[in-house]
Amino acid sequence: MSHYFTNDKVISNEKTINVKIKETSLSFIVDNGVFSKKGLDFGTRTLLESIETEKLKGDILDFGCGYGPVGIYIAKKTNQKIDMADINERALALSKKNAKLNNVDVNIFQTDIYSNIDKKYDYIITNPPIRVGKKILYEILSESLKHLKENGKLFLVINKNQGAKTLLKDLNEKHKASVINKNKGFYIIEAQNR
Repeated sequence: MSHYFTNDKVISNEKTINVKIKETSLSFIVDNGVFSKKGLDFGTRTLLESIETEKLKGDILDFGCGYGPVGIYIAKKTNQKIDMADINERALALSKKNAKLNNVDVNIFQTDIYSNIDKKYDYIITNPPIRVGKKILYEILSESLKHLKENGKLFLVINKNQGAKTLLKDLNEKHKASVINKNKGFYIIEAQNR
């Protein structure tokens, strides 16, 4: 069975969607084999609407970028060059197309978790791939905190039904984590090293 975090070959069926996040209008090319091909998912929308983009300064990573809505929106709002990373080759190709389509300057590259990331960030923003399972999800999130600068922050979205409360509790064992927004079962969590 194919998942959006794999590189399985699935038949391509690209289409363009138009979205408006707050007052920002964007267009994205989406495709089979990439998360949320029907449009901007509610969790990602809630994540982006919860982050105070005017406060984002410095090095920013969109981890698990998919077709690019997080990194491209953040780049558009901050006028900064954003790093965007994913394991899925189709997602990376779409992100590159979408960066051009939306006229933003971003750095897009492939990585398996953090294998190709050798720098630290002020912010890491992610709608993590929940379907990879708890073990890999927790590895992704714990590794992300190791790739933050001092006082750096991780922003993520997770649904209550996917273990949001447990994840928040577990993050707080080693890090300072809090819920900055809840919307229809989606928790937006901010975490940083203690």
